[in-house]
Amino acid sequence: MIGDEFWIPPTTSSQSDLTLRVYKFADAEQLAAAVNESYDHLKPWMPWATETQSIGQSELNICRFLGSYYSKADFTMGIWDGDTLVGGTGFHLRGRSVDTKNGEVGMWIRASYAGQGWGTRVLAAMIEWGFAEWGWERIFWQCDVNNIGSARVAEKCGLKHEGTFRSDAQSVDGTRRDTHQYAILKSDWAKR
Repeated sequence: MIGDEFWIPPTTSSQSDLTLRVYKFADAEQLAAAVNESYDHLKPWMPWATETQSIGQSELNICRFLGSYYSKADFTMGIWDGDTLVGGTGFHLRGRSVDTKNGEVGMWIRASYAGQGWGTRVLAAMIEWGFAEWGWERIFWQCDVNNIGSARVAEKCGLKHEGTFRSDAQSVDGTRRDTHQYAILKSDWAKR
């Protein structure tokens, strides 16, 4: 479990047609296609989204993801429906030590899969996996207050609204934004 000197982060979790797993270099073409297809859908919320992400850029991103994953600095992975990339997720530390046992779930869903319940399914799977196999004690979720869909996903999955940080970040368009924070504790999850 997290905190053990020899702990190796899990790399795959599957539930029926939903698989969460670390990216492979062979995923670069699908990653580029998913991001490019989803640009208009992602651009209001995801500063990293580009209109034309090349396969080469996806390969570089996957290299960074894998390096961070195995050095226990950040845990980015893909969301799969069979062999199709549905989006991305992960447990993010945002500069914290893994020893704090606090993981932030981040997520994006491919435009063609948006609005079909995938966000809720993925967050529920991440919570289950995170508490049962990873050893997190607290899982949290942050979203722009204007991202109503993201806030609903957190609420549907039982995360409690802990507060709203006023003008704490810069939006993609350069204006200041407020951010909601939601969280669930392992003890809350165990009671469900």
